[in-house]
Amino acid sequence: MLNVQEIQEIIKLIDQTSIEEFKYETSGASISLKKASANGQVQTKNIPVQTVSGTEQLETEKTSEDHIQDSVQEERTVAFDHEIVSPMVGTFYAAPSPEKENFVSVGSKVDKSTIVCIVEAMKLFNEIEAEVDGEIVEILVENGELVEYGQPLFRVSTK
Repeated sequence: MLNVQEIQEIIKLIDQTSIEEFKYETSGASISLKKASANGQVQTKNIPVQTVSGTEQLETEKTSEDHIQDSVQEERTVAFDHEIVSPMVGTFYAAPSPEKENFVSVGSKVDKSTIVCIVEAMKLFNEIEAEVDGEIVEILVENGELVEYGQPLFRVSTK
């Protein structure tokens, strides 16, 4: 099952190559991407994708190459050279408690031992450290969001 972030990554990779069309099928999921023609028209196709629970279907539709290019350009404007990733599956918390300030925000200076967030897994609250010296340039998840193992949480500029 592909998540939204993996699909966005595939779109970026295809956009950077000469590949005109891409199809991927696996049990319960199918994706088909095609680059725009020379006149800027994009062909769209609704593709049902089975969710983890197997009870709901998600239809994905891409209607504009401009939208894709805008989101790619936004991501390129953030200069980073390290991503802090989740070491486990759990719930992301940006602050030690709801009434307290977030551990870090965009622009915060961090060092290797700075706690940047908490990931709760099975009622255990795990403090996640920056692991590098630098500055937080982007926060990729929202407070209370479920995160996966290896999912990027923060982007850090170490320069």
